[in-house]
Amino acid sequence: MKAVKYIFALWAGVLVYASLSVIFGAMGVSAYSQLEKEQKKQETNITDLKLINRELENSMNSLLYDRDTLAIIAREQGYATRQERFIRIVGLRENQRIRNSAGEIVSAVAPQYIPNRTLRIIASCTGLAIFICMAAFDAMRFLRER
Repeated sequence: MKAVKYIFALWAGVLVYASLSVIFGAMGVSAYSQLEKEQKKQETNITDLKLINRELENSMNSLLYDRDTLAIIAREQGYATRQERFIRIVGLRENQRIRNSAGEIVSAVAPQYIPNRTLRIIASCTGLAIFICMAAFDAMRFLRER
């Protein structure tokens, strides 16, 4: 019967290791949750980039095939035809239309988890602590009976 108590310490260590691995390990619930958030962030970024790409394609097509759009953009850049004369007013450049953005870089973030070695150390220490407590209780009982 005494051996069963000491096997319990081993079992408790294994249980602690398994529990911590499932929750905080590299393939655990916490890491999985972080990866799901990262996936949603990347999917949102892809959607935004597709929208920007569509806007840029429309702008490119307008510049390639629509002479009026080309003339307007050229005038905004400070160009004129030979028949036109420009009067430049200094300080009005800030009021120009904002151009399309090409998007921003969203880099992936690796999930945070507790390394397997650390989980093993925690589980071993837990099992060892239970083993020491049981041994101490047995030793105190033995001393009382004596």
